[in-house]
Amino acid sequence: MAASRTAAEPPPVVEGRQSHRRRLLGGTAVAVHRIALALAAATLRPRGASATDPTAAPQPTVRVLLLHAFGLGGTVRTSFNLAEALAGRRPVELISLVRRRDAPFLEPPANVVVVDDQRPGAHRGALAGVLARLPSLLVHPEDYAYPHCSLWTDVRLVRLLRRIGDGVLITTRPAFNLLAARLTAPGVVTVGQEHMNFLAHRPRLAADMRSGYRGLDVLTVLTQADERDFAAALAGTQVTVVRIPNAVPRLDGGEAALDAKLVVAAGRLETQKGFDLLIRAWESVAAAHPEWQLWIYGSGPRRAELRALIRERGLEDCVRLMGRTRHMGAALAEASLFVLSSRFEGFGMVIVEAMSKGLPVVSFDCPRGPGEILHHHVDGILVAPGDVAGLAGGISELIEDGSRRRRYGAAARENARAYAAGPIAERWEELLREVTNT
Repeated sequence: MAASRTAAEPPPVVEGRQSHRRRLLGGTAVAVHRIALALAAATLRPRGASATDPTAAPQPTVRVLLLHAFGLGGTVRTSFNLAEALAGRRPVELISLVRRRDAPFLEPPANVVVVDDQRPGAHRGALAGVLARLPSLLVHPEDYAYPHCSLWTDVRLVRLLRRIGDGVLITTRPAFNLLAARLTAPGVVTVGQEHMNFLAHRPRLAADMRSGYRGLDVLTVLTQADERDFAAALAGTQVTVVRIPNAVPRLDGGEAALDAKLVVAAGRLETQKGFDLLIRAWESVAAAHPEWQLWIYGSGPRRAELRALIRERGLEDCVRLMGRTRHMGAALAEASLFVLSSRFEGFGMVIVEAMSKGLPVVSFDCPRGPGEILHHHVDGILVAPGDVAGLAGGISELIEDGSRRRRYGAAARENARAYAAGPIAERWEELLREVTNT
């Protein structure tokens, strides 16, 4: 039997549904606020403020941190190539910050570590669900990764970085480079990768990179121009800036026979890739060579605009938007010519992929990459950036001259060998031996 209440005791409060919800939300807000403060303090701590024992024996595992290892993109492909090339030489671990797909678009190496599983139906606790709806405090708002991150990914990422006490951490985008420079333990060698060119970053992000990258040990870039510019931006620091271009991946399909009346382009359907310029150039190509086709592989936000432009120019019979493909090598092997119409590039990996199939390339000499990869009138044709008439002229030149097309294609295949997995992996291995003393 319950004890009776005395007259001095207040009557029990019967809590309604709304007041109960307010109390719960208030408690959640306090928890969120405390976590946010802890995360903010973590970002202000200098690198090396963790309790990791600096005398512990080094374990030179190489860890590669990606945004989404299960999606499609050049960074994903090149990271897989790097992991595969290094796996026979030293321990390698791939870390995917998020996972949003059940089936990976590209086959990842075994045992990819997933930090935040965002697939529908993935189990999350109540607090994780709340934090996942709040914006990230750690990921730079001008980085492409920002919309895919939250306060919950912040918590998970900080835990991950604090658990890594040794080896090498390779980060693959500016936001992750900045975090590695601030939050990793003193026993970890930090290697930031730049996959975009120095001139292409938004102003706030570029300014933060100049200051934040000073906490890295090494910054790898893809082009000679970026090596020069980043070295100048980081002059007077201890950061080593090294150019290591991407390796061409293993591709399906054979070599291009160069006898099909087909030109191929590939990339994300966005403004950067300049497919609107290519379609305009094709209008004059089609007028002179109506039997030739242009196939553009890729998906993206500009698909509807590009389709409308194709209709507007009356090119429905000769220009096709092919969508994404898992068999880019086979698609390249069907063609006789590859075109890159980008307004800017970080490197232009797809050029090297096309060259490896024996395809000559016509490309805008945009910043940056094409001018360092291609040899004008040796394995392709370089055109002034944005010159639509010049692009059309270069395409027509190689359509009309089959012997030159074959000569350029043979040179392209030979020159692509410099970007094969073996030579590029050896450059990475040389760097890793230097920074880990192994």
